[in-house]
This record gives sequence, C-alpha cells and structure tokens, in this order.
Amino acid sequence: MKKEDKALIIDNIAQLLQEYPNFYLVETAGLNAEKTSDLRRACAKADVKLVVVKNTLLRKALERLEGDYTELYPALAGPTSLMCTQVANAPAKLIKDFVKKDDVLPALKAAYVEETVYFGADQLDTLATIKSKNELIADVVALLQSPAKNVVSALTSGGSKLHGILETLSQKEG
Repeated sequence: MKKEDKALIIDNIAQLLQEYPNFYLVETAGLNAEKTSDLRRACAKADVKLVVVKNTLLRKALERLEGDYTELYPALAGPTSLMCTQVANAPAKLIKDFVKKDDVLPALKAAYVEETVYFGADQLDTLATIKSKNELIADVVALLQSPAKNVVSALTSGGSKLHGILETLSQKEG
C-alpha cells in the first residue's frame, strides 16, 4: 500500500473516531460470510458503524486525536473491527444478542465509552448496562417531576375534600 493511501485511511479513521464519542474494538475474523452479513445488518439497524481496520493504521489514527488512548494499544493485536456509536451501550447489547443467538464471535477486545476504557470480553455485561446520556437525562427529569406530581395530586384531592366539608357545613346551617 502506498504511503499516500495509508495517510488517507488514517485520516478517515481519525475523522470517524471524532464523529463518534464511543467505540468498541472487536474480533470478527472467525465469522463466515453469512454471519458477517448478519452482523453488518444488525449494526446498521442499531446505528452502529462497523469498519474492519488494520491495527497499525488505527493506532496512528488514535495518536492523532486529542486524549490518551494508550490503554487501548494492547488490544490492537490480531484481526480488529471497529464499532463506532453515539449510544454507549448499543454495541455491547448487539454483541450480547449476537453471541447469545449463535454462540459465535464477535469477541470484545476493548471499548472506549464515555471517556473510559474497558478491556476484555468480561466487561461486556458492564457495558451493556451503562445508560446512555439520553437515558440518564430521562431519569433525572422523572426524578424532578415526581415531587411536583405529588404536590399537584395532594392539592387536587385536598381541594375536593375541602369542597365536600364546606358543602356539608352549608347544608347543616340551612
């Protein structure tokens, strides 16, 4: 491969990593053509970008980015596919479902999620349970709404009780 071609590929990988805040390094080399197609379809459906990369080119792309990615370098051995996503837990759930269904690869090597590095396939369950930014915001909004709903409910039910008491008192006077 020519030096210019490598530079272009490195630029493309770096740009891809800048577009997506979360990425997973997985091994997909053991998948046959049918399983690879199934994985690609599942990734497209889950808004996960799947790209097969050369480890040396990925490492050079990581070195160009701001931040420290050195913890990921040991995972850059053997065949590597890059799964990029906006939703932190989407690839982990996808991998779990894929493995559960067929008991085959892809195998998680490492992940960079919410500015944290996860290393090894044993982290898959942890990654699958991480809440996305939107899920966390929804939880906070629900927590903030709960006391307000209780106050409105109490005022509404209290108002009908007060009305009933006043009506009973007015009927007794008459």
